[in-house]
Order: sequence, then structure tokens, then C-alpha cells
Amino acid sequence: MSIELKVPQAGESITEVQIGEWLVAEGEHVSRDQTVAEIETDKASMELAAPAAGRITRQLKKAGDFAKVGEVIALIEEAAAGAPPNPAPAAPDR
Repeated sequence: MSIELKVPQAGESITEVQIGEWLVAEGEHVSRDQTVAEIETDKASMELAAPAAGRITRQLKKAGDFAKVGEVIALIEEAAAGAPPNPAPAAPDR
């Protein structure tokens, strides 16, 4: 199931933020509450955490883009229960 990563309320009068930097690339796995991006307002910078463990399947906004509060900026495919968050790479055949 896909989880939406939305821009949180950043302050009473803030309606828009700028995506500062993505700390996790598309396709990478994340843990719940892991910082995945930095967002900036005209007054402060904030870290945006993953709401669930899984894999970032799509980033809808790039660094430098603007997004409105509540807007979906990425999708996370939720990890299956009991699945390892970062599977080990397969050993090369010899």
C-alpha cells in the first residue's frame, strides 16, 4: 500500500514551503521517522520524516521546488510486516 508523504503545517501563516534537499533517493528504503527531506520556509528550515517504513517509490517534487502545505511530495510503498528494511545484496556467482 502506498503512503503519501505530505508537507506538514509549518506555522500559522505559512502556506507554502520549498523543498531544500532530499536525503533519501527514489528507490531507497526508509525507516519510520527517518528524515527523508529538508523543507524551508522564509522563517525556518525543518526536517521531514517518513510516516512509515518502506521504499520511496516516487518523488513528486525536486529540490528547489515549492509545495503547498498538505501537498503530497512523495510516495512510500509500505514495507511488508516482517520484511527486512534493507535487504542484503545478492552474493556474486563464482
